[in-house]
Amino acid sequence: MKYKEKILKVLLGPHMSEKALLNISKGQYVFKVSKKAIKKEIKKAVNLLFEKKVDTVRIVNIPKKKKKGRYKKAYVKLVKGESIEEINLNEGVN
Repeated sequence: MKYKEKILKVLLGPHMSEKALLNISKGQYVFKVSKKAIKKEIKKAVNLLFEKKVDTVRIVNIPKKKKKGRYKKAYVKLVKGESIEEINLNEGVN
């Protein structure tokens, strides 16, 4: 049980930007993740939370700003044919 709780604390939330919204149509989602997160944990968290199969995970470190905390961005690409409906907000983006 503790292991599942730890895995679910990895994802801090979706990262919403114009570039991130455009990548949703390609099956790639961007999440803010904890600074200590690793690729395997991120993959397991997406599998547990959204019940989707992850193809690849890429991580980008975000530099520390004065007022904002440290976090990483994770680019999660799902297996072809999979999508996360809860995050599909690109209907209005052309």
